[in-house]
This record gives sequence, C-alpha cells and structure tokens, in this order.
Amino acid sequence: MECLSLSPLLSPPSLSFSSSTKTPFIVALTSASTRSKISTPKRSSKSTKTLSPTTPTTTSLPPKKVLVPIGHGTEEMEAVILVDVLRRAGASVVVASVEPQLEIEASSRTRLVADTSISTCSDEIFDLIALPGGMPGAARLRDCEILRKITGKHAEEKRLYGAICAAPAVTLQPWGLVKGKQMTCHPAFMDKLPSFRAIKSNLKVSGELTTSRGPGTAFEFALALVDQLFGESVAREIGEILLMRTTDDNYKREEFNGVEWSVDNRPHVLVPVANGSEEIEVVTVVDILRRAKVDVVVASVEKSLQILASRGIKLIADKSIENAAESTYDLIILPGGVAGSERLHKSKVLKKILKEQGSAGRMYGAICSSPTILHRQGLLKGKRATAHPSVVSDLTNEIVEGARVVIDGKLITSKGLATAIEFSLAIVGKLFSHARAKSVAEGLVFEYPKS
Repeated sequence: MECLSLSPLLSPPSLSFSSSTKTPFIVALTSASTRSKISTPKRSSKSTKTLSPTTPTTTSLPPKKVLVPIGHGTEEMEAVILVDVLRRAGASVVVASVEPQLEIEASSRTRLVADTSISTCSDEIFDLIALPGGMPGAARLRDCEILRKITGKHAEEKRLYGAICAAPAVTLQPWGLVKGKQMTCHPAFMDKLPSFRAIKSNLKVSGELTTSRGPGTAFEFALALVDQLFGESVAREIGEILLMRTTDDNYKREEFNGVEWSVDNRPHVLVPVANGSEEIEVVTVVDILRRAKVDVVVASVEKSLQILASRGIKLIADKSIENAAESTYDLIILPGGVAGSERLHKSKVLKKILKEQGSAGRMYGAICSSPTILHRQGLLKGKRATAHPSVVSDLTNEIVEGARVVIDGKLITSKGLATAIEFSLAIVGKLFSHARAKSVAEGLVFEYPKS
C-alpha cells in the first residue's frame, strides 16, 4: 500500500537519541506464573495521586520523540494506551495515519483522528517507534512503504522500537526487523513467529525491540517503554498515577445488593463524551463492550462530534447527545477526566437523560472522576461506590476502601485509568455472564478474576 501524502501538520522538533536497552520496570499486570517473581510498587497511603500530567525529572532536556502509526483496523485500546501513557511520562508523541486521510476506524469501530500523515514523518528522527496491533490494522501498517522505510532506518540505527498484539508477527517480521530477536505477540499469531524465537510472555525486551501480547498487556508494554526512555523512577511514578494493580489490591471487586441486570434484547449502552474526557476510559469501555456484542453509542455533548480528549487524542463520537437522547438505554456509563467530567455535568440534555435513567430503575455507572456527576445529581444517595482517589473526598456516600470496582444494585463505579479493563469486564459479567466476560478477557490477553 502506498501511503498518500497530506498537507503537513506541525510536528515536534527532532532531537538526538540516547539508547537504553536495560530490562524495563515491570508492573503488576502479569500472568499468575510470573507475578510471584517480580516486585511491584506499593502506593503510599500518605499521598494521593492526582489526574494532572507528570513531568519527568529530565525537564531541561528536549522531550523524547515517539511515533505511533495507526490505520484502519488498529486496536484502539493499544494505540490510545500507548499514546496516553507516553505523553504522561513527558514524551512528544506523534500519531500518524498510514491512510490517505487522518481519520481511521479502529478494530472495534472507534473513530480516531491522527495528528498527521505518515508522509510528514519521513525526515524526522524518533527516539521510539511503537506499533499497535489489531487486524487488519497491523497489515495496513505492514503494507505502508513509507512506514517500512522509516522503521527500517530507525532499527538500523539501533533506536528503540516496539510492537504489540499482531504487529510483531504481521508487521515487523515481514519487514525483516526481528532477526536475532526474541519476541512475543498475541496468542493467535504465535504460530507465525519462528518457534525458537517466540516467547510466551506478556512482555519481552530483546535489545532495542520490545514486544507484548494484546490490549490486556498494553499498560505493561507502555510502562516498559517509559522505563527505557525515561528510567525506572518515572515508570514507577506513572504506574502509580495510572492506578496499576499491586499485590495488595489485585482484582478487588465488591458487590452489594446483588440484582440481575436483565435486558430483553441486545444491551443498548450510552457512553457520553466531552472535550477533556479520559481517552483510555472511553476507548476501553467501548472496545470491550463491543467485543461482547453490546450495542454501544458514543455521544458528544459538544457542538462537534469530534472531541479532544485529556491527553490530546482526537475521537469522533457516533452521535450528538441531542440525537442520542431520542433513544432509551439499558445502561449509561460516564467516563472520567476532570475537565471532561465537568463538561458532562454541565450538559442539560445529559442531566435529563440521567434523571430519567435513575427514575426508571435502569442501570448506570461512572469511572474515575465522573462519580461526582452522579453524586451532584443525587444518583449515589444510599449507594456504596468508589472513584478516583483525587475526588473521593467530594463524595458523601459510603466509599468502599480498597475496591477497584464497586457494584451496588444497578450502579457500577470504578477508580479509573488502569481499572477500566476490570470495570468493563465487570459490566460484561453483569449484562451477560462470567463466561462471556472470561471469553472477552482471553481475547484481550487479560487474566480474568476467578471470583
């Protein structure tokens, strides 16, 4: 596939590269067989991490420059988690489309808008090139001649590069960029790798190349790249801000006043979004629910369907909130992000939808900072819940300490960011069954909780 040129957009200046190929800081999103072998960070109970950006200690140096290419069929969770986490760490991340246009439709039909066309990146020097997976996204990257040349030159110069999910087997291997490297990939593509080079591990660092398995290991993958770019201390700090699991809070979910979430037909779910919504939470909820065959509508409360999320990712909603209000939903899920939550709260149309949802006894939920929206509308009264540590003090209802996901009757809440996968799978479990949730988790390469 020849990547067509678009008008160049502004991109960050080039900078010199400093190589680092040490073993990365490992976080606790690991399989049971490896969890006992690695140490995990413990969050201090004396301080509360906020949702504000983190600046690395090397603020006097030019920012590390990262390329994340995307195409039709790219796995949206992998792309967005990569971009979000690397930007939190202080990297200047360029999201480049390999398609003739900037807008792409990802594998679970989320519409993303790239920062620029891949053709504008040909003469740039990057510290890291990170390839998300997904099909046919990985094949679209593979068939882009411009990206192949950029990545090939980058690898020859011994700069850091990485790939996740299908990309190691479908993209890097045909390009000849895995020679002499050990690697991993999504289980569905392991047979395409040379057996003597394939490693069944969530994460594998082999020289300049880092590979990982799928959406469920994307946080681990992104933090490994942060470690190699910025060092272990920055990776550890970002891991804490992301609310990565520790050995103390693995999969902790609490349910009270248990009721069946029964629906007559295919579940119909509304996910409202606004400028400043947290993109990891939006994309994770939508991706996982659509994998479970839920009918999900993403509705913008802004004047435009395109919204600018909290870390600069541009998302295009399916409908305006006014058009979405014409339908009834089995479940409404509010994503977080401080600025986004405030904009959702100010939407008169959404307020009316939420009021009717509560009055009708239908399901609703919120993650991260957005439980404050429910609180201000009286929808948490008499309910147990959780929220991001930075906003818990704003809630007057009973907070369940230590739980990453809390279900109380027809309400579900979660802490945010890295808990979004558990939150989404818990929704699948309530709407369908634990068996359906486990099946979706396996496709994500995420260890579904036994209880």
